[in-house]
Amino acid sequence: MSQDAARAVLDPSSLDALRAICDLAPLPALDDLTTPRAREVLAEVEVLVTGWGCPPLDASVLRDAPRLRAVVHTAGSVRGFVTDACWERGIEVSSAAAANALPVAEYTLAMILLTGKRVLERARDYRTTRIRADWLGTPHDVGNYRRTVGILSASLIGRRVVELLRPHDVEVLLHDPYVSDADAAELGVERVELAELFARCDTVSVHTPLLPATRGLVSRELIDSMPADAVLINTARGAVVDQEALTDAVLAGRIRAVLDVTDPEVLPSEHPLWRCENALITPHLAGSQGNEWRRLADHALAEIARWTSGDEFRHPVRRERLAFLA
Repeated sequence: MSQDAARAVLDPSSLDALRAICDLAPLPALDDLTTPRAREVLAEVEVLVTGWGCPPLDASVLRDAPRLRAVVHTAGSVRGFVTDACWERGIEVSSAAAANALPVAEYTLAMILLTGKRVLERARDYRTTRIRADWLGTPHDVGNYRRTVGILSASLIGRRVVELLRPHDVEVLLHDPYVSDADAAELGVERVELAELFARCDTVSVHTPLLPATRGLVSRELIDSMPADAVLINTARGAVVDQEALTDAVLAGRIRAVLDVTDPEVLPSEHPLWRCENALITPHLAGSQGNEWRRLADHALAEIARWTSGDEFRHPVRRERLAFLA
Protein backbone atom coordinates (compact mmCIF):
# COMPACT_ATOMS: atom_id res chain seq x y z
CA MET A 1 0.00 0.00 0.00
CA SER A 2 1.05 3.61 -0.19
CA GLN A 3 3.01 5.02 2.73
CA ASP A 4 0.15 7.43 3.45
CA ALA A 5 -2.34 4.54 3.57
CA ALA A 6 -0.06 2.56 5.87
CA ARG A 7 0.27 5.47 8.30
CA ALA A 8 -3.50 6.12 8.24
CA VAL A 9 -4.82 2.56 8.58
CA LEU A 10 -2.12 0.65 10.43
CA ASP A 11 -1.45 2.56 13.62
CA PRO A 12 1.06 1.22 16.18
CA SER A 13 -1.55 -0.77 18.10
CA SER A 14 -2.76 -2.42 14.88
CA LEU A 15 0.81 -3.32 13.96
CA ASP A 16 1.36 -4.82 17.42
CA ALA A 17 -1.82 -6.87 16.98
CA LEU A 18 -0.54 -8.09 13.60
CA ARG A 19 2.79 -9.13 15.14
CA ALA A 20 0.89 -11.15 17.74
CA ILE A 21 -0.65 -13.41 15.08
CA CYS A 22 1.97 -13.51 12.34
CA ASP A 23 5.59 -12.76 11.50
CA LEU A 24 5.36 -9.23 10.13
CA ALA A 25 7.89 -8.20 7.51
CA PRO A 26 10.03 -5.20 8.47
CA LEU A 27 8.52 -1.79 7.86
CA PRO A 28 8.04 0.49 5.97
CA ALA A 29 5.21 -0.87 3.89
CA LEU A 30 5.96 -1.73 0.28
CA ASP A 31 4.63 0.79 -2.25
CA ASP A 32 6.80 -0.46 -5.11
CA LEU A 33 6.98 -4.21 -5.68
CA THR A 34 9.87 -4.10 -8.15
CA THR A 35 12.68 -2.95 -5.84
CA PRO A 36 15.39 -5.28 -4.47
CA ARG A 37 13.94 -4.90 -0.96
CA ALA A 38 10.45 -5.75 -2.24
CA ARG A 39 11.73 -8.86 -3.98
CA GLU A 40 13.49 -9.94 -0.80
CA VAL A 41 10.30 -9.55 1.24
CA LEU A 42 8.06 -11.13 -1.40
CA ALA A 43 10.25 -14.23 -1.52
CA GLU A 44 9.09 -15.13 2.02
CA VAL A 45 5.55 -13.75 2.09
CA GLU A 46 2.52 -16.02 2.52
CA VAL A 47 -0.06 -13.28 3.11
CA LEU A 48 -0.05 -9.75 1.76
CA VAL A 49 -1.89 -7.07 3.72
CA THR A 50 -2.81 -4.50 1.09
CA GLY A 51 -4.46 -1.09 1.04
CA TRP A 52 -4.96 2.04 -1.01
CA GLY A 53 -2.13 2.49 -3.48
CA CYS A 54 -1.25 -1.18 -3.82
CA PRO A 55 0.61 -1.81 -7.12
CA PRO A 56 -0.85 -4.49 -9.44
CA LEU A 57 -0.09 -8.03 -8.37
CA ASP A 58 0.74 -9.16 -11.87
CA ALA A 59 2.59 -12.24 -13.10
CA SER A 60 6.03 -10.68 -12.63
CA VAL A 61 5.26 -9.78 -9.00
CA LEU A 62 3.86 -13.25 -8.34
CA ARG A 63 7.03 -14.84 -9.72
CA ASP A 64 8.88 -13.05 -6.93
CA ALA A 65 6.35 -14.32 -4.37
CA PRO A 66 6.34 -18.11 -4.75
CA ARG A 67 4.86 -18.70 -1.27
CA LEU A 68 2.05 -16.15 -1.54
CA ARG A 69 -1.30 -17.78 -0.74
CA ALA A 70 -3.61 -14.95 0.35
CA VAL A 71 -4.30 -11.23 0.06
CA VAL A 72 -6.10 -9.35 2.83
CA HIS A 73 -7.19 -5.90 1.65
CA THR A 74 -7.76 -3.13 4.19
CA ALA A 75 -10.02 -1.18 1.83
CA GLY A 76 -12.93 -1.90 -0.51
CA SER A 77 -12.39 -2.67 -4.18
CA VAL A 78 -9.62 -5.04 -5.27
CA ARG A 79 -10.20 -4.53 -9.00
CA GLY A 80 -7.25 -2.18 -9.38
CA PHE A 81 -4.54 -4.56 -8.23
CA VAL A 82 -5.77 -8.18 -8.02
CA THR A 83 -5.06 -9.44 -11.52
CA ASP A 84 -6.02 -12.55 -13.46
CA ALA A 85 -2.63 -13.98 -12.50
CA CYS A 86 -3.73 -13.99 -8.85
CA TRP A 87 -6.91 -15.93 -9.58
CA GLU A 88 -5.08 -18.37 -11.87
CA ARG A 89 -2.61 -19.03 -9.05
CA GLY A 90 -5.50 -19.77 -6.68
CA ILE A 91 -4.62 -16.98 -4.28
CA GLU A 92 -7.38 -16.35 -1.72
CA VAL A 93 -8.58 -12.75 -1.45
CA SER A 94 -10.41 -10.94 1.34
CA SER A 95 -11.65 -7.35 1.29
CA ALA A 96 -12.79 -4.88 3.94
CA ALA A 97 -15.58 -3.69 1.64
CA ALA A 98 -18.20 -4.67 4.23
CA ALA A 99 -16.42 -2.63 6.91
CA ASN A 100 -16.08 0.34 4.59
CA ALA A 101 -19.77 0.10 3.68
CA LEU A 102 -20.91 1.12 7.15
CA PRO A 103 -19.72 4.76 7.21
CA VAL A 104 -21.05 5.26 3.68
CA ALA A 105 -24.42 3.91 4.77
CA GLU A 106 -24.35 6.12 7.88
CA TYR A 107 -23.62 9.18 5.74
CA THR A 108 -26.47 8.22 3.42
CA LEU A 109 -28.93 7.77 6.26
CA ALA A 110 -27.94 11.13 7.72
CA MET A 111 -28.46 12.85 4.37
CA ILE A 112 -31.82 11.17 3.80
CA LEU A 113 -33.07 12.42 7.15
CA LEU A 114 -31.50 15.88 6.90
CA THR A 115 -32.85 16.54 3.42
CA GLY A 116 -36.28 15.20 4.35
CA LYS A 117 -36.41 17.78 7.14
CA ARG A 118 -34.79 20.41 4.86
CA VAL A 119 -32.33 21.06 7.67
CA LEU A 120 -29.55 22.56 5.57
CA GLU A 121 -31.77 25.06 3.76
CA ARG A 122 -33.66 26.06 6.89
CA ALA A 123 -30.43 26.49 8.86
CA ARG A 124 -29.08 28.72 6.08
CA ASP A 125 -32.24 30.83 6.09
CA TYR A 126 -32.16 31.08 9.89
CA ARG A 127 -28.56 32.24 9.82
CA THR A 128 -29.53 34.95 7.32
CA THR A 129 -32.77 36.21 8.89
CA ARG A 130 -32.14 35.35 12.57
CA ILE A 131 -35.89 35.06 12.84
CA ARG A 132 -37.61 31.84 13.83
CA ALA A 133 -40.27 31.08 11.25
CA ASP A 134 -43.80 30.10 12.27
CA TRP A 135 -43.32 26.38 12.89
CA LEU A 136 -47.04 25.74 12.43
CA GLY A 137 -46.67 27.14 8.94
CA THR A 138 -44.18 24.46 7.92
CA PRO A 139 -45.16 23.01 4.51
CA HIS A 140 -46.64 19.53 4.70
CA ASP A 141 -43.99 18.12 2.37
CA VAL A 142 -41.28 18.77 4.99
CA GLY A 143 -40.43 15.85 7.26
CA ASN A 144 -39.59 12.16 7.09
CA TYR A 145 -42.89 10.53 8.00
CA ARG A 146 -43.91 8.14 5.22
CA ARG A 147 -41.38 9.47 2.76
CA THR A 148 -40.56 7.12 -0.09
CA VAL A 149 -36.88 6.29 -0.36
CA GLY A 150 -35.42 4.54 -3.38
CA ILE A 151 -32.24 2.46 -3.23
CA LEU A 152 -30.46 1.93 -6.53
CA SER A 153 -28.57 -1.36 -6.19
CA ALA A 154 -28.54 -3.90 -3.39
CA SER A 155 -24.79 -3.62 -3.01
CA LEU A 156 -23.11 -4.01 0.36
CA ILE A 157 -23.74 -0.32 0.99
CA GLY A 158 -27.26 -0.37 -0.44
CA ARG A 159 -28.22 -3.27 1.80
CA ARG A 160 -26.71 -1.53 4.83
CA VAL A 161 -28.74 1.60 4.08
CA VAL A 162 -31.88 -0.52 3.93
CA GLU A 163 -30.96 -1.98 7.31
CA LEU A 164 -30.38 1.46 8.85
CA LEU A 165 -33.70 2.74 7.49
CA ARG A 166 -35.75 0.02 9.21
CA PRO A 167 -36.43 1.93 12.44
CA HIS A 168 -37.76 4.92 10.48
CA ASP A 169 -41.28 5.51 9.17
CA VAL A 170 -40.34 5.45 5.50
CA GLU A 171 -41.28 3.26 2.55
CA VAL A 172 -38.25 1.75 0.85
CA LEU A 173 -38.18 0.80 -2.83
CA LEU A 174 -35.30 -1.06 -4.46
CA HIS A 175 -34.12 -1.49 -8.00
CA ASP A 176 -31.54 -4.16 -8.68
CA PRO A 177 -31.89 -6.49 -11.68
CA TYR A 178 -30.19 -9.29 -9.76
CA VAL A 179 -32.63 -9.22 -6.82
CA SER A 180 -35.82 -11.27 -7.00
CA ASP A 181 -39.16 -10.33 -5.47
CA ALA A 182 -38.55 -12.96 -2.80
CA ASP A 183 -35.13 -11.50 -2.00
CA ALA A 184 -36.65 -8.03 -1.81
CA ALA A 185 -39.37 -9.25 0.55
CA GLU A 186 -36.68 -10.75 2.78
CA LEU A 187 -34.94 -7.36 2.81
CA GLY A 188 -38.24 -5.70 3.69
CA VAL A 189 -38.40 -3.55 0.58
CA GLU A 190 -40.51 -3.34 -2.56
CA ARG A 191 -38.68 -4.28 -5.75
CA VAL A 192 -39.47 -2.00 -8.68
CA GLU A 193 -38.19 -1.29 -12.15
CA LEU A 194 -35.72 1.54 -12.67
CA ALA A 195 -38.19 4.02 -14.13
CA GLU A 196 -40.66 3.45 -11.31
CA LEU A 197 -37.95 3.98 -8.69
CA PHE A 198 -37.25 7.49 -9.95
CA ALA A 199 -40.87 8.38 -10.66
CA ARG A 200 -42.17 7.37 -7.21
CA CYS A 201 -39.46 8.27 -4.74
CA ASP A 202 -38.99 11.43 -2.71
CA THR A 203 -35.32 10.46 -2.33
CA VAL A 204 -33.20 8.21 -4.54
CA SER A 205 -29.83 7.03 -3.23
CA VAL A 206 -27.34 5.65 -5.75
CA HIS A 207 -25.25 2.66 -4.66
CA THR A 208 -24.46 0.90 -7.93
CA PRO A 209 -20.79 0.27 -8.80
CA LEU A 210 -19.33 1.95 -11.86
CA LEU A 211 -19.16 -0.71 -14.54
CA PRO A 212 -19.44 -0.42 -18.33
CA ALA A 213 -23.15 -1.28 -18.03
CA THR A 214 -23.82 1.35 -15.34
CA ARG A 215 -21.96 4.36 -16.78
CA GLY A 216 -24.62 7.05 -17.28
CA LEU A 217 -27.28 4.71 -15.87
CA VAL A 218 -29.04 7.60 -14.12
CA SER A 219 -30.05 9.29 -17.34
CA ARG A 220 -31.68 12.60 -18.17
CA GLU A 221 -34.98 10.80 -18.67
CA LEU A 222 -34.84 9.30 -15.17
CA ILE A 223 -33.77 12.58 -13.57
CA ASP A 224 -36.54 14.48 -15.34
CA SER A 225 -39.09 11.94 -14.11
CA MET A 226 -38.34 12.61 -10.42
CA PRO A 227 -41.07 14.34 -8.41
CA ALA A 228 -40.69 18.04 -7.76
CA ASP A 229 -38.27 18.74 -4.89
CA ALA A 230 -37.06 15.12 -4.84
CA VAL A 231 -33.51 14.46 -3.68
CA LEU A 232 -30.79 12.53 -5.51
CA ILE A 233 -27.98 11.25 -3.28
CA ASN A 234 -24.86 9.82 -4.89
CA THR A 235 -22.15 8.16 -2.81
CA ALA A 236 -21.19 5.64 -5.51
CA ARG A 237 -19.32 7.07 -8.51
CA GLY A 238 -20.01 10.32 -10.32
CA ALA A 239 -20.06 8.74 -13.78
CA VAL A 240 -23.07 6.58 -12.87
CA VAL A 241 -25.13 9.79 -13.17
CA ASP A 242 -25.56 12.01 -16.23
CA GLN A 243 -23.82 15.04 -14.68
CA GLU A 244 -25.13 17.52 -17.25
CA ALA A 245 -28.73 16.39 -16.83
CA LEU A 246 -28.43 16.49 -13.05
CA THR A 247 -26.96 19.98 -13.20
CA ASP A 248 -29.80 21.21 -15.38
CA ALA A 249 -32.45 19.80 -13.04
CA VAL A 250 -30.81 21.16 -9.89
CA LEU A 251 -30.18 24.63 -11.36
CA ALA A 252 -33.81 24.76 -12.48
CA GLY A 253 -34.87 24.14 -8.87
CA ARG A 254 -36.77 20.98 -9.82
CA ILE A 255 -34.81 18.64 -7.57
CA ARG A 256 -32.10 18.74 -4.90
CA ALA A 257 -28.84 16.81 -4.86
CA VAL A 258 -26.36 15.52 -2.29
CA LEU A 259 -23.18 14.56 -4.09
CA ASP A 260 -20.23 12.95 -2.34
CA VAL A 261 -18.90 12.08 -5.79
CA THR A 262 -19.07 13.93 -9.11
CA ASP A 263 -17.89 13.50 -12.68
CA PRO A 264 -15.10 14.57 -12.79
CA GLU A 265 -14.27 13.80 -9.16
CA VAL A 266 -13.53 17.48 -8.48
CA LEU A 267 -15.77 19.72 -10.55
CA PRO A 268 -14.12 22.65 -12.34
CA SER A 269 -14.02 25.75 -10.14
CA GLU A 270 -16.44 27.56 -12.43
CA HIS A 271 -19.02 24.74 -12.43
CA PRO A 272 -22.46 26.14 -11.54
CA LEU A 273 -23.21 23.41 -8.99
CA TRP A 274 -20.67 24.97 -6.62
CA ARG A 275 -22.89 28.03 -6.30
CA CYS A 276 -26.25 26.26 -6.38
CA GLU A 277 -28.21 26.27 -3.13
CA ASN A 278 -30.04 23.09 -4.16
CA ALA A 279 -26.80 21.06 -4.23
CA LEU A 280 -24.64 19.89 -1.34
CA ILE A 281 -21.24 18.69 -2.55
CA THR A 282 -18.90 16.90 -0.15
CA PRO A 283 -15.31 15.82 -0.92
CA HIS A 284 -15.74 12.04 -1.19
CA LEU A 285 -15.81 11.77 2.60
CA ALA A 286 -18.56 9.18 3.10
CA GLY A 287 -16.14 6.26 3.18
CA SER A 288 -13.88 5.38 6.08
CA GLN A 289 -11.90 8.31 7.45
CA GLY A 290 -10.26 9.28 10.74
CA ASN A 291 -11.08 6.85 13.54
CA GLU A 292 -13.07 4.73 11.07
CA TRP A 293 -9.77 3.50 9.59
CA ARG A 294 -9.34 1.44 12.74
CA ARG A 295 -12.39 -0.60 11.72
CA LEU A 296 -10.59 -1.49 8.47
CA ALA A 297 -7.49 -2.57 10.38
CA ASP A 298 -9.57 -4.60 12.83
CA HIS A 299 -11.34 -6.24 9.90
CA ALA A 300 -8.02 -7.28 8.37
CA LEU A 301 -6.75 -8.56 11.73
CA ALA A 302 -9.82 -10.73 12.17
CA GLU A 303 -9.45 -12.18 8.67
CA ILE A 304 -5.76 -12.98 9.17
CA ALA A 305 -6.51 -14.59 12.54
CA ARG A 306 -9.12 -16.81 10.87
CA TRP A 307 -6.81 -17.73 8.01
CA THR A 308 -3.85 -18.56 10.25
CA SER A 309 -6.08 -20.84 12.33
CA GLY A 310 -7.13 -22.73 9.22
CA ASP A 311 -10.59 -21.18 8.76
CA GLU A 312 -11.90 -19.63 5.58
CA PHE A 313 -12.15 -15.88 5.19
CA ARG A 314 -15.41 -14.42 6.46
CA HIS A 315 -15.39 -11.83 3.67
CA PRO A 316 -13.86 -13.50 0.61
CA VAL A 317 -13.78 -11.92 -2.83
CA ARG A 318 -14.82 -14.38 -5.53
CA ARG A 319 -13.53 -14.07 -9.07
CA GLU A 320 -16.95 -14.83 -10.53
CA ARG A 321 -18.43 -11.85 -8.64
CA LEU A 322 -15.91 -9.27 -9.90
CA ALA A 323 -18.17 -8.19 -12.78
CA PHE A 324 -20.73 -6.97 -10.22
CA LEU A 325 -18.36 -5.34 -7.74
CA ALA A 326 -16.97 -1.82 -7.59
